[in-house]
Formats: sequence, structure tokens, C-alpha cells
Amino acid sequence: MSVRELVVLGTASQVPTRHRNHNGYLLRWDGEGILFDPGEGTQRQMLRAGVAAHDLNRICVTHFHGDHCLGLAGVIQRINLDRVPHEVTAHYPGSGQRFFDRLRYATAYRETVGVTEVPVAAAGTLAVTGSYTLEARELSHPVDSYGYRLVEPDGRRMLPDRLAAHGLRGPDVGRLQREGRLGDVTLDDVSEVRRGQRFAFVMDTRLCDGVYALAEGCDLLVIESTFLDEDADLAVEHGHLTAGQAAAVARDAGVRHLVLTHFSQRYTDPGAFERQARAAGYTGELTVAYDLLRVPVPKRR
Repeated sequence: MSVRELVVLGTASQVPTRHRNHNGYLLRWDGEGILFDPGEGTQRQMLRAGVAAHDLNRICVTHFHGDHCLGLAGVIQRINLDRVPHEVTAHYPGSGQRFFDRLRYATAYRETVGVTEVPVAAAGTLAVTGSYTLEARELSHPVDSYGYRLVEPDGRRMLPDRLAAHGLRGPDVGRLQREGRLGDVTLDDVSEVRRGQRFAFVMDTRLCDGVYALAEGCDLLVIESTFLDEDADLAVEHGHLTAGQAAAVARDAGVRHLVLTHFSQRYTDPGAFERQARAAGYTGELTVAYDLLRVPVPKRR
């Protein structure tokens, strides 16, 4: 059975707290695992969450601030130690190549697995597979930063009443799906478009066009909300979002499930983020993330 879920490994910003590890997020998408922003301590959080190195197919780093990438060294060495049998691809801002190189080869170890480096040079498509297209968009932060968006291809939903009206059943339905036409009946006559699912990952950024492009029509949006609204000036100064800003983006983009994360250690009441998100007018499903949480991708409409 295919599984599509977000495994939250860490939710702190800048420094960890007693209850929040540095960033780390694993998206399970059918048979693949995409690890986003492995901060310090990610390898141990993977152990606690039941995530193995063998589960990783891609690593996506939004930018090279330590809370989003210092766990890379340990994760890459663990991939090699466990002799992961498949290719692992790493995406990251190309302008930070020197940082990636230092992290990949931070210490001596035996390299047994090929990690394919595909740095991001500009907004656009990074990879196309049978089950998704991976895209990147520029964000607004003091260093080069990119958000990531995963889009499943649209499919078709067969409509039983129309099939019955045309007298189609059993093997004929499969043949029609494969060939697109059966006699005078076309696939369009008995089915409708089934919209593919969409996921986006937006970390450290001010409001910008990239944020809205990534969030548009998402079933699941993971987005930073480092500050509460009363500290909006600090958010702009340091290149971050507030809870209200993140929720307004989700509201305007038609997001079905909003996951807020990357919280400043200055706040002790997680409920304040939810209250401000609701006050901004977001009415969809809302999660204020905590470490080791699992969030399923919403079922198709």
C-alpha cells in the first residue's frame, strides 16, 4: 500500500530547545523518501521516528544556515555506513556549493554510496519521475534560499454511472483506460480528470512571489512561522514569516492542510500560533507541528 505522509523530525529555529530539535522533515511519497533541511541531530531523530537511511531517496536543502543543514554530514555518512543500495540525490542552492562540499566531507569515512549532486541554479523543474515533478522557487532571505514543490501528474477518475450507461464493465474498462477509445466511446465520455496531489515546503523567507507560487493549490503546505504577528518587524528584518502571514498565504492559495513550524525559542505557547493563523482567516485543516509528529497527505478530493 502506498503511503504519503510527512514525518516531522525537528521544529526549532536557530537553536534547539528542550522540546524541539533543529529542523528535519521527511516526506514519504509512495515508495520514496525525501528529506528536507536536515539540521543538527537529524540522524538521532530519524532513529526515534523509525526512519532508516534506506528510506531516503532525495535530500533537499533550502539554504545554508546551520539549523537547516548541519545534520547533512551525519546523514550522508549514515547512508554510506548502511550501504544504501539505491541512488540518493541531493538538491541545494548552487551558490552554497562550498558549504555542501564541507558538510559532505566533514570527516574521514568510507564512501560506498554515490550521492548525486543536483544543485539549484534557478527556479524551475529539478526532477520528473513517474509519480511526481519536483520544482524549486526562489525565496527572500539574507542568503540564497529555495522552496520546493512536489506535483503529482493528473490522472483519470472512472465514473460508474457513465460506464453503465455505455454498457462497459470488467476487462473493457481496463482496455478503454489503456487505449483511450473503445468503439465509439472515448475515455472522456466515461471519466473525469483526477487532480494530482500537491505538496510544498517553504522555509526561511519574507513574503515574496516564490512563497505564493509554491503554496498555490497545495494539499499539504509545510511553512515556517518563526515569529508571532506582534514581532512582524523582526520577521522582516531577519527574513522570516509570522504565523498570520503564513496562514494568509495558505488562505489565499487554497491550501487544504497547513503545517506551521520553525518556531523561535522566545515563544512558549504553541497555541498562540494556531490562534493567529485562525485570526488571519485560514479555515482549512491546521497543524502546529511538534517533533516526531506524523501528518498524512490529505486524501484526494
